[in-house]
Amino acid sequence: MDSRKPDFSRRTVLRTLALGGTAAALGPAWMRQAMAADKITVGVIYVGPKDDYGYSQAQAQAAAAIKKLPGVTVVEQEKVAETTDVQKVMASMIEEDGASLIFPTSFGYFDPHMLKMAEKYPKVRFAHCGGLCSEGKHPANTGSYFGYIDECQYLNGIAAGHASKTGKLGFIAAKPIPQVLRNINAFTLGAQSVNPKITTQVIFTGDWLLPVKEAEASNSLIDQGVDVITMHVDSPKVIVETCERRGIFVCGYHADQSALAPKGYLTGAEWNWLTPYTEHVKAALAAKPMLNFQRGGLKEGFVKTSAYGKAVSEGARKQADGVKAQMIKGDYAIFKGPLKDNTGKVVIPGGTVQKQTDIVLEQMNYLVAGVIGKV
Repeated sequence: MDSRKPDFSRRTVLRTLALGGTAAALGPAWMRQAMAADKITVGVIYVGPKDDYGYSQAQAQAAAAIKKLPGVTVVEQEKVAETTDVQKVMASMIEEDGASLIFPTSFGYFDPHMLKMAEKYPKVRFAHCGGLCSEGKHPANTGSYFGYIDECQYLNGIAAGHASKTGKLGFIAAKPIPQVLRNINAFTLGAQSVNPKITTQVIFTGDWLLPVKEAEASNSLIDQGVDVITMHVDSPKVIVETCERRGIFVCGYHADQSALAPKGYLTGAEWNWLTPYTEHVKAALAAKPMLNFQRGGLKEGFVKTSAYGKAVSEGARKQADGVKAQMIKGDYAIFKGPLKDNTGKVVIPGGTVQKQTDIVLEQMNYLVAGVIGKV
C-alpha cells in the first residue's frame, strides 16, 4: 500500500456528491461558510507527513498557529500526492467541511489541480505556495505566496564557508526548478563571499521525498571530500542525520533540524508561514480582495534563520549577522553583476542589480560559477 496515498474514508461526500454534484437544500457548505464574516474554515493540504522535519512541518506549524485565531477552524490532510488526489481532497474540504480558504501547499498542486478547482469554486479562495499567479491568466480567486528564503541560504553559505576545510560544499536538491536553483546559487555565493575558490557540488534526486536516494547522495558527496552539506528537499531528516553520523557539518532547510545533529548543525534557513497564512485569513474574514501575489523575506517576516550551532565560529557569526542586518534594511543584493553561470556565460551584466522583488529571479534557469552540476 502506498503510504503517501491519502485516506478519504472520512470524506463521504466524495461518494455522494461525485466531486460537486447536487448540493444540500440550503446550498453548498462552502457557500454558507463564505457568507459568515466572523468565522472561517481553512483547509491545508500537505504532500508529506506533518512531522517531516521539513517542508510540510513548516506549513503545519503555521496551520497550528492560525487555529488559535478567533473564529478560525482548520481541517488538514497529509500525504496527498501531486495528482488528481489533491483535487478530490480540495473538493471534500469545500463540500463536506465548508472550507472557504484552501492552502494547497506543494509545488505540483498548482497546475492543473488548484487552477481547475478554483474555476469550479469561484467563491472559495485558493492560496498556493510557490506558484506564480498571473493577473488575467489565472482565476481571480487564486493567489501565491512565497518567501525569499535564498536570503537565509546565503547566510547558510557564509556559515558553511567559514566551517569548510576542504573548500568543497554539497547541495542535495529535488528538481532544478527556479526556486531550487535560486537557493543553490545563493548558498554558493554566500560561501564564496568567504572563500572565492569554494565549490558546491549538486545532486538532483528527481523528486521531493526520496529518503534512500537522499542518503545515497549524502554519502557520495562525503566520500568525495565534501565537508558541509545543505539541501532543498521536502524532508531534510535523512540528510541531516547522515551528515551527523559521518562527522561533517550541515545547514538545515524548511524547519529547525538542530536536534538531529547536535554536533554538526551550523544554522538553517527556515520558513515562517504564519505571516502569509494570517494575512490570507484576515483578508477573507474582512471580505477583502484575494491576495494574488505575496512575497517577503527576512524584513517582512516570511523567513528566518535557525540559531547558530556550537561549531559556528565567532568570525562566521559576525559576518553573517552583519549581512543579515543589511538584508533586513533592504540594503544587500545577493544577485548582482558581473555574474557568470558555470558554463562561463554572463547572466547578470556588470552594473546590474537584481532586487529580491525582481520577477526575473523567479524564472532562474542557471547555476552560478563554482557550482558543479547541470540544470
